[in-house]
Amino acid sequence: MVSIKKRRIGGRTYYYLEHSLRREGRVKKREKYIGRNIPKNIEAVKAGFLYSIYREKWFDVFDRIKKNYSKEEKLTPKSARQEEFRKFSIRFTYDTQRIEGSKLTLRETAELLEAGVAPSGKPIRDVKEAEAHQKIFNDMLKQQKDLSLQLILYWHTKLFEATKQDIAGRIRKHQVAISGSKFVPPSPAEILPLLRDFFRWYERSKQKLHPIELASLAHLKFVTVHPFADGNGRISRLIMNSIVNRNGFPMLNIAYQNRSSYYTALERSQTKRQDQIFMQWFFRRYVKEYRRYA
Repeated sequence: MVSIKKRRIGGRTYYYLEHSLRREGRVKKREKYIGRNIPKNIEAVKAGFLYSIYREKWFDVFDRIKKNYSKEEKLTPKSARQEEFRKFSIRFTYDTQRIEGSKLTLRETAELLEAGVAPSGKPIRDVKEAEAHQKIFNDMLKQQKDLSLQLILYWHTKLFEATKQDIAGRIRKHQVAISGSKFVPPSPAEILPLLRDFFRWYERSKQKLHPIELASLAHLKFVTVHPFADGNGRISRLIMNSIVNRNGFPMLNIAYQNRSSYYTALERSQTKRQDQIFMQWFFRRYVKEYRRYA
């Protein structure tokens, strides 16, 4: 969190921005002098200050991860790469579905997706949506299409066409609530303008922002718009990995067991309207997942 500090020197008042960050097990403070008066655009000044700190702390690490990951990929036999992808595809499908309430275990998901063996006694909806999700994920990686509203509506249609035909590929026209969250999603009348804003932001940002930053913000912004009656989290995590993969970085799986901190970071960002809260969570999670390449 960036705070404003006031200092009196020689009878005059000076203002500074201050931010504490932990590096190599130690807490360090960064400061920025902002003048004898607080600027009217203080929020923009804070955002710029925080962005410079993020660049210093995280972006070089992300780029090392990409570089070393790419090196390893080139040295890995094709069959081994395919096996790693198979494992990730199953795990990602399991976790993203489980976060949204699926009753399938990891083993049941693997048996379903690898051998076509549907578990007995489990909701058919969970089975169908797991199969659909993996197919969307595989197609996403093969086609490498850039994000568009048409593409996202297509993903949503394919995800739910066998289980919830009344909402598949359709922007919601009713108000919804998120169970256990203080965040209230936008009203139906706000959704289309917000979606247009989202894609304008994406087109402006995709060449300016670091890909990992772009992926984290796209995830947050899309799930905050919450355009569908169901499936917003799953679609946002597909968006996230589409961006990461298209830019040559290893993809991220948000594990079911990490859902509490994930939910908290999303909710705090949404209710406080501070993107950096979720970004910081995402950055830490990404580096922790790929520390071996850093």
